[in-house]
Amino acid sequence: CASAAAEIEALGVRAIGIPVDVRDYDRVAAAMKQTADTFGATLDVVVAGQAGNFYAPAIGMSANAYRSIIDIDLIGTFNTFRASFEHLTKPGACLIAITAPEAVRPLPFQSHVCAAKAGVNMLCKCLAIEWGPAGVRVNGISPGPIEDSWGMQNVVAVTPQIRDQITQAVPLKRWGTSAEIADASLFLASPAAQYVTGTILDVDGGVTIASPDHGT
Repeated sequence: CASAAAEIEALGVRAIGIPVDVRDYDRVAAAMKQTADTFGATLDVVVAGQAGNFYAPAIGMSANAYRSIIDIDLIGTFNTFRASFEHLTKPGACLIAITAPEAVRPLPFQSHVCAAKAGVNMLCKCLAIEWGPAGVRVNGISPGPIEDSWGMQNVVAVTPQIRDQITQAVPLKRWGTSAEIADASLFLASPAAQYVTGTILDVDGGVTIASPDHGT
């Protein structure tokens, strides 16, 4: 957190870094309050970008292991959004959840992630309905394979062969970048998207609609 804040401040923008376990609602709420108090303003944009993943068959996974992903991805997103609500700019705030194609694509050895991300997608849609009257928009971004993603490099594409298979499954025949996900976030947070809410924006090179093996 400190290094990320330092990078931002090097660009001439004030920033703070607060390490928080998103599974702990009280700590998330305290971080939201500290942020609002530090900057003396309401929050315009909140991004819930936490994630956890590992490959495991359901029969080989403990209940605790399964719950750990639900807690990080789904409960963590709820905690982040719920704890931010009292500090949001109303009307005008934008909430963005980072979800994944697994939310709509059933995959073997990913039952925990598929369930968690499907929950994140539906949470965005439900909150968009509930919080719309307050002028709060809630959307999600579903990234495909991202070049500089820790998860893709260390969990998914662990061999050149797997990397090539993933690339061939993407209609655009390339991986995305974190900058492209940032651009999608900027769009959703900008006035250009002021009438967009309850939407899951696929930024995946078309992999979700292609899904040759396990698509829906």
